[in-house]
Amino acid sequence: MKYLYLVFVMMAAVYTSAHNHTMHDMESHNHEGHLHDTMVDGKLLEVNPKRFDNFIVDLEGKQVAVVSVSGMVCDFCARGIEKTFSKNQSILKLDVDLSGGKVLLAFDRDAIIDFEDIKKKILSNGQNATDLQIIKI
Repeated sequence: MKYLYLVFVMMAAVYTSAHNHTMHDMESHNHEGHLHDTMVDGKLLEVNPKRFDNFIVDLEGKQVAVVSVSGMVCDFCARGIEKTFSKNQSILKLDVDLSGGKVLLAFDRDAIIDFEDIKKKILSNGQNATDLQIIKI
């Protein structure tokens, strides 16, 4: 019985998330031309547009690493990643989007972003970094 309840709760959460996303798509605001619509290395960024736009507000002349993360399933996972990266002096700003499976990391324009290092840090928290896209702001 507990298993059925858990499945029901998970399905309700997925439905609510999909419904909210659909409602967002129907809004009259046109996101065309925003950085979150940019192709990077032949791939379209898949980030929450509002969250991304808020993240880059004060980052002119910087670069943002958009890291796709699998296995980030709870708030504890997200806070662990946040805590790990907040110790890094070269990261100017960070945002962990649990529902989108993304970590946004802001760096100075000339910083070298090492995906292997990012992967190790995320793996140390029990998740996997599956993709990295770097955007110059």
